Amino acid sequence: MQKVVLDTNALLMPFEFRMNLDLELANLFGEFEAYVPGPVIGELKRSDSKYAQVALKLAGKYIRYETSTQGDAGVLEAAKALGAMVVTNDYILRRKMRQEGVRAIFLRSRKRLVIEE
Repeated sequence: MQKVVLDTNALLMPFEFRMNLDLELANLFGEFEAYVPGPVIGELKRSDSKYAQVALKLAGKYIRYETSTQGDAGVLEAAKALGAMVVTNDYILRRKMRQEGVRAIFLRSRKRLVIEE
């Protein structure tokens, strides 16, 4: 079963772009396990996005993964520890992930998730 780590903007995607995150991940992998790093929860709580509260509620349905680092480093830490891919549209994080050998899943054409090659 494929493991995926959800970044902050991955949890905001369903509300900003009107897409079904679970359905898109199921289309890619069939079965999957989704994890939300602890720092992502904190980031959503501090966010001024109008979708932050519903994204927090969405995050509650996934497995929470505590990390010893914050921000992007926490997302990378979780992905490496779990052997997971990361769902994110954050270009800077995706660049760091390439350097660390972690694969990314991102939103293409504002409607479907694809795996970065």
